[in-house]
Parts: sequence; C-alpha cells; structure tokens
Amino acid sequence: MQQKDNDQFSFINEKIKEKPVNKKRLLMQAGFIALMAVVFGIIASLVFAYFQPKFESLFCPEEEPVVTIPQDSVAVTELTEETETSEETEASEEPQAPSEEPPLQQPQELEIADVQNVQNKLYAVGREANRFVVTVTGVKSDTDWFNNSYESRGQASGIIIADSGQELLILTERKVISDAQEVYVTFINDVTVEASMKHYDGNTGIAVLSVPRSQVDEDTMNAISVAKLGNSLTTMQGTMVIAVGSPLGTNYSILTGNITSTNNVISTIDNNYTVFTTDIVGSSSGSGVIINVNGEVIGLVMQDYGNEEDQTTLTALSISELKQLIEKLSNNQDIPYIGLGLTTVSAATAKEYDIPKGAYIKEVKMDSPALAAGLQSGDVITEMDGEAVYTVDSYESKLLALKPGDEVEIVVQRQGAEKYEEITCTVQVGVLK
Repeated sequence: MQQKDNDQFSFINEKIKEKPVNKKRLLMQAGFIALMAVVFGIIASLVFAYFQPKFESLFCPEEEPVVTIPQDSVAVTELTEETETSEETEASEEPQAPSEEPPLQQPQELEIADVQNVQNKLYAVGREANRFVVTVTGVKSDTDWFNNSYESRGQASGIIIADSGQELLILTERKVISDAQEVYVTFINDVTVEASMKHYDGNTGIAVLSVPRSQVDEDTMNAISVAKLGNSLTTMQGTMVIAVGSPLGTNYSILTGNITSTNNVISTIDNNYTVFTTDIVGSSSGSGVIINVNGEVIGLVMQDYGNEEDQTTLTALSISELKQLIEKLSNNQDIPYIGLGLTTVSAATAKEYDIPKGAYIKEVKMDSPALAAGLQSGDVITEMDGEAVYTVDSYESKLLALKPGDEVEIVVQRQGAEKYEEITCTVQVGVLK
C-alpha cells in the first residue's frame, strides 16, 4: 500500500530542468528593439524639425528688422536788418589794421598727365561704387497670336541700399518688373539669385526688392557693398558727379560730368521733387544713380522725369527728398495718398496776389480721397490736424507720418465772393496702386 502511494506522488520528486537560452533569438530581439528605437528617433527628429519653426512663429514670432534711413536737412541762417546793422557798427568800431596785399601767385599750368590723373581717380570712385550696383531682370511669360508661348525680359540697374541681416534690399524702378512672373538680381560677380517685391510706390514708380541672405554665398557678400545715401540738399550747380549703373543701357558703365541745374522741380501727386540735370550724355532708357566724388549717392536716375529736349542727358531725382519714402518701402509700409497736385505759396507770391501762405492746390485727382472729402482746385492748405502748413514739403512730411486708413483734418482757405474763407475737410488717407 505504501509503495502504491509512493508511486502516485513520485512526480513530485522529479527535477525540472530550465529551458536553454536561445542566444541567437535574444540577439535578434535586441537588434529589432534597437532598430525600432532608431526609427522612432528619426521620425521624432523629423517631426520636431518640421513643427519647430511653426511653433516658434506661433508662440515666439520673430520681429522683422527695421530699416532706418537718416533724414537730411540744410541749416539756413537768416540775418535780420538789425543784426546786419549791429555787425556793421561793431566792425566799424574795431581798429583797422594796415592792409597788406597778398603776394601774387603764379598760375600753375595743368599738364595732360594731371588731367588724366584726376580722371583716373574719378573712375576709381566709380569702380568702387559698382560694388553696390546690381542688374534687375524681370521675366514675363506670354503667348502670341498662334498660341505659342514666349518669354520677354526687361532689364535695368538697381542699387543695394540695406543689409538687414536677413535680406538684402535693392532699390530700382518698378516699370522693369511690372507684371513679371519672375524677378532676378545679378551681382557684380555675375552671381544671379531670385528676388521678390518688397514694396513699391505707385506715384514715383520706385520699388524695393528683397533678396534673402540665405541665397547669397560668402564670396558674393565679400564682392558687394551697401550704398551710402548722401545729402543732396547741398548739391550745387557745377558739382562734379559720376553716373553708375546703366546710364547708356549697358550695366556697370561709368560716366563723369557736372550738375548743370538744381532749380528744376517736378510736380507729382502729393509732393514735388527736385530734378538735377547734368551734362552727362545718356540713354533715354538709362537707369542707375549719380554719386559725388566721395562715392555717396545723391541722385536717382529716372529719365521719365526729364524734359523731352533733355532726353540725351541724364536727369536724376534728389535722393534726400526720397529718403523718407525709401525708408517706408524698405519696411514694407504703404505710402499714404490723398491725391493733390500742389505748389508752395511763397511770401512774395502771397503779398503780390493777396493769397494766403501755404500749399496751393493746383489739381485734385479723380477718384481720390481728396476729391471725396470736398477739396477743390484753388484751395490753399494752411493746417493739417492742427499743425500749420507753410510749404509743400511740410505738407508731405505730415502726410508721410500718417497711415492708410487714418483720418486727417485739413484746413483750407477757399476764395469767396469777397475774401478767403476757412473750411475744414476730413480726409481718409488711401493708397495709390
């Protein structure tokens, strides 16, 4: 009986052996887990790289650099009659020293080599300036009558006016790239990159293009420079200047000459600009800039603003009067527009014709904010938002301080049956496309 019981529970005494380890299988599992970890890491990195810029732009938007262009001014000293009299009195009271005639200096004759040396120095300034000159190309696609597609290209020169660290800004004329599907900029080392429109002014036709710094290689950055915009308010008749760009239609040309006139003024919408004329022979389709002997830009060549009889010589708009406009375009801001053709009523004119001093309205543009507000030709603007307006320049300065959509109160003097009457018009500032 006992033997039987032992046989029934004998299995309890059996030794259970552990299953042998399959090293090959373990290695395969470890390799699979490691592979999955690598795949997961790659996918996570790609997803992070894709969404990181979006999250940064959403929660931490990057501020676009602001381009600032210092404005120019001319200090004018006015002497009153009393000041002049007192100065003359003081001068008469001072003891007069015996006058000595300065020794006569013999005139020095210039040799041909001296003239050539001056010319060489001028061309050296022009070659250095060519570093900020670019070629702007606008490519348009179209079809002919037979439905054959073709491309047309318009070209002009431009200048590099700013490097914000994120982009290069190029100043040029909009007519070259108007309706263009693609815009390219070629630098002095023949490297071509694609550009995009930053902003343009529908009045003057000036445009600012943008070229991302990421598209410009290091060699190109070392080859180019940024133009320095000089003070053109001090430019006088006879000033020696250099034309760079494509004044004759061929880019990177260098021409020398002189300013022949600084008194010409072109009247545009909401502003008047000084036009410099030169004795430099150029093309009617020429473009570029004129610089002084220090290499500073003092005029923007725009042949459309010259007289028909002067189309064979270069004309340029005073750069100082364009700086505020260029600054707004460089910061992607719209140019405020009211729609008036104006001229300044000087003190002499006001006295002679008994007209209030201010900005005289010669023309009110059709479908303009000025016309909608009730301004009329013959009105004289004397105030804008409570500030006095004495000239067209002060009118433009106050206008450029506004933004499209703003409302401004303009006080005008309107001629009545017997005298001028004060009228206030509220104008909503617009944009000229």
